[in-house]
Amino acid sequence: MNISLQLPKLTDLKPRITVIGVGGAGGNAVNNMIASGLDGVTFVVANTDAQALAASSAEHRLQLGVTLTEGLGAGSRPEIGQAAAEEALDDIRSQVSGSHMVFIAAGMGGGTGTGAAAVIARVAKELGILTIGVVTKPFHFEGSRRMRVAEAGIAELRKYVDTLIVIPNQNLFLVATERTTFAEAFVLADQVLYSAVACIVDLIVKDGLINLDLADVRTILTGMGTSMMGTGEASGENRATIAAEEAIANPLLDNVSLKGAKGLLLSITGGKDLTLYEVDEAASRVRREVDPDANIIVGATFDESLTGRLRVSIVASGMDRAGGEGAVGARLGGLLQATGLGGLKGRQRKAGGPPPLRPSPRERQAWSAGEDELTRALSEAMHQTGHETHTERLEPRERWRAADGTEFEEAPPDFGQPADPPAPTGAPRSTGFEPAPPIEPRRGQRRIPAIEDFPTVGQREYQAKLGAAGASDGAAPRKASLIERLMGVRQRSAGGRAGSAASSHSAAASGDRAQHQDAPVGSDLKMQPASRVNPAEDDVELPVFFDQERRG
Repeated sequence: MNISLQLPKLTDLKPRITVIGVGGAGGNAVNNMIASGLDGVTFVVANTDAQALAASSAEHRLQLGVTLTEGLGAGSRPEIGQAAAEEALDDIRSQVSGSHMVFIAAGMGGGTGTGAAAVIARVAKELGILTIGVVTKPFHFEGSRRMRVAEAGIAELRKYVDTLIVIPNQNLFLVATERTTFAEAFVLADQVLYSAVACIVDLIVKDGLINLDLADVRTILTGMGTSMMGTGEASGENRATIAAEEAIANPLLDNVSLKGAKGLLLSITGGKDLTLYEVDEAASRVRREVDPDANIIVGATFDESLTGRLRVSIVASGMDRAGGEGAVGARLGGLLQATGLGGLKGRQRKAGGPPPLRPSPRERQAWSAGEDELTRALSEAMHQTGHETHTERLEPRERWRAADGTEFEEAPPDFGQPADPPAPTGAPRSTGFEPAPPIEPRRGQRRIPAIEDFPTVGQREYQAKLGAAGASDGAAPRKASLIERLMGVRQRSAGGRAGSAASSHSAAASGDRAQHQDAPVGSDLKMQPASRVNPAEDDVELPVFFDQERRG
């Protein structure tokens, strides 16, 4: 028995890259990549829908869940897609085995892509393959339920991939116009998936003056979590800076900023007219956006078809999502899950539930360590966001676990809270709306108007009346006639006449009414006895014939 061993040929020592399209959206993305002429990769499609598999342009096809779904699809149920992928584990393993890098393209929110993508990523991760996920999120008009399913699928896929690129379909509205048709919108979505894969594949496959190999890509992307990619092209003056800025400002990614990236792959491609200064301008512009200590790998290649134009492609990893508070919240959320403190369901015993059980010593030790780590992380987070921190440490509190898994702990003291304000002594203050009391107008002290306060016409009339009254006061008082004396009517005195002239007519009328009211019913005013007359007024003016007889 002869055994011959041969070294592999140099042509066989090439990076083996596999692109797997999962579900309907992943299959469409693979078809678009094949039509766009993406070379140097092996295409595989996996689906529970036999009809969609038959229409695929890929050479390798995986029917998931033959027994479970019978080729009819997952019915938008991720659990069916996951079970179908578990059923085809051997086929999946045989397809990805021997690959150096695996891209998993899928659309989140459905059944097969959401459920099966994580299973395929888990198999690739177990085989030690660099795994990159490129997924899309649904449009907003597809409903909130589909969005929640997509978020859950992304969270599950993130556990098994080295890096993940998320592209929301909703961001297509940033590049689409009013005339963009519905079919063209989904072509744009497939083109975004193609750009994400082609950006990395071209860095590895194409040769250049400064080469990038698969080992460089592995260094940047292994275990880096959220990543971003971008490509920009420009021509004319300042084309290097413009292309770099277009690559940085990728509007189609899921709220990911290049700020603070820890790893960066930079590829600059141009024609024979590419200059050294342009390479420096593009690299310097991108370098200003990342962490100063970031691991940057630069590649430069020539492409005859790009004469007069310059292309800049970047793949960054290890950055946080846009917004410092969101990044801190995500970090603390992950820390809570890692320390086991995020699963506390309540601090009180459920009504009718079993009595709480004492935790084991191992659980107490784990909780204590987790609380120390959480306290430290909270202090750092508060310091980063500009809030004041307290140097005091919370005393450890005992926890109990009930038979149904509910965990309890003692209520914490009022740490860092100000003392309660003193209770009000008066009536309790209402917390509702209280209108302000009406403001009383401040009126000045009233006074009798002077003659100068009246108009000029009124002043003249008043002066005329005063002049007439003065003239009548100067005349001699008229004697009462005999008839007036017999009737008991007294002559008014001069003072009375002056007073009546100054008084108003209403006062005189009211006095007359009062005399009529005081008189008894049926009486006659003329029949009443004359009142006592002042002796000074007893001088009576007699008629002329009486006066002649008295003189005669």
